[in-house]
Amino acid sequence: MTTAPRPRTSTRDPEDIARRLTAWLGTRLPGAKAVGVTVPESNGMSSETLLFDIEHPEPPLRACALRLAADPAAYTVFPVYDMVRQYRTMRLVGERSDLPVPKVLWLEEDPGPLGAPFFVMERVEGRVPPDVMPYTYEGNWLHAASDEERERLEAASVGLLARLHDQVPVKEAEFLALPGEGDTLRRHVTAQRAYYEWVVDGVARSPLIEDAFARLEDLWPADPGPPVLNWGDARIGNVVYDGFAPAAVLDWEMAALAPREVDLGWSVYLHRFFQDLTVAFGQRGLPDFLRRDRVEARYAELTGHTPRDMDFHTLYAALRHAVVMLRVAYRQVHFGEAVVPADPDTLILHHGSLRAMVQGSYWD
Repeated sequence: MTTAPRPRTSTRDPEDIARRLTAWLGTRLPGAKAVGVTVPESNGMSSETLLFDIEHPEPPLRACALRLAADPAAYTVFPVYDMVRQYRTMRLVGERSDLPVPKVLWLEEDPGPLGAPFFVMERVEGRVPPDVMPYTYEGNWLHAASDEERERLEAASVGLLARLHDQVPVKEAEFLALPGEGDTLRRHVTAQRAYYEWVVDGVARSPLIEDAFARLEDLWPADPGPPVLNWGDARIGNVVYDGFAPAAVLDWEMAALAPREVDLGWSVYLHRFFQDLTVAFGQRGLPDFLRRDRVEARYAELTGHTPRDMDFHTLYAALRHAVVMLRVAYRQVHFGEAVVPADPDTLILHHGSLRAMVQGSYWD
């Protein structure tokens, strides 16, 4: 893990994008210039982010971030990246909750100006728990913090989910409803099955992921509960912190209507994913941080809703993450950065923990 190259994230020319952005900005704010355009090293693979400042006598925002749909030529992680959906979600959450969501300014649906749809939002200063190397490793600000400081961050982060789920009216988020039959949990899982089929189209399938889907049916909740607006990618790596308090909640591309536990399971498991990797590489990590029992208890205290069927929901989170990891691995193969092993399940970085979840032994 310490020597593996970071997967390629873009096939675009940053200088060309900067020139085109300046030209486009003049059509929205005459006389404005985009200055200091940079591409952060932490750019993801599902979309790209540009940071820039607006040079203008009266800019609506000065420090901006631009979220650009992934280049279709770059073997995208997701089949569709819906900018309109994400823009509407951020506006809704910003207007109907007290979560610190960056102000969204402009939406551009025409792919002409930059090669793909994009939107511009406020850039919030602060620090983000790193993914590479993960914050569970030594040598970063969160790992170096005191237990009390991490507890404050944990409490505030669980509070984000509690407030989101309680405050945003579901009727106003109906545009996030997934297609299909059944309740919102069934539709959510059906959408994940469709995503998996897209990932393995023309390449080796994953018996482990298919076993996990079968195990979900065995564990299916008797009562999934009513839907709420789910953040989707609910994890601390998508939060900008001012000290140990959330200053901006980012990355709403996976937002959907689903039971509360879909977000909770993702939040719990994505931390365990990093913790398990850290232990496997010989470090202690942060074993007392974001523990499942603590997250569930704090959420119940804040909302009055005791999380249910969390074995199902943490397995579902691990399965969903496995499908993403499989796509990322096949993307590396596509760009010549990796080769397909004899056992395709080993392309999934957390195949051991996912298998333990399928077998029912992970939480023992």
